[in-house]
Amino acid sequence: MQDEQVAWREQQKLAVAGRAAALEADRAAEARQAEALLDSFVRAAAERGLDPHLLSARTLDGRSTYKTHVRGWYLKSDRSIAVGEDGEYYILTVPPSLRARFAGADLSPSRARLIVGAGGGDGDPIPLRQLLDRRLEAGARWP
Repeated sequence: MQDEQVAWREQQKLAVAGRAAALEADRAAEARQAEALLDSFVRAAAERGLDPHLLSARTLDGRSTYKTHVRGWYLKSDRSIAVGEDGEYYILTVPPSLRARFAGADLSPSRARLIVGAGGGDGDPIPLRQLLDRRLEAGARWP
């Protein structure tokens, strides 16, 4: 009986590891597709003469806004997501910091998803391609 339980646990561990590996492979493939969209956007923005701006980041509680050292284009009118001129995807929320108030916030790129907001509880999910197209169509008139 105990041998059966040990075998069952091992089988479960293998199944969980297999599902985790498949999920990671799916997310990596999705990130590659999103990166290609972001690279195309950066090229198209340059062709259309859309100049990148110095991005700002908001604290998690929404009370403060900090300058950053990253230049790029906001994708949402609430300025919560952006594409850097380097083609990286940025979620523009940072923890509150006294240092960031004076020196600017440090941003790290995030793994882009094909559906922005998927799995989150805030707002409506929207395809990344749609956000990028909207931004290009808006041109210099972006909010």
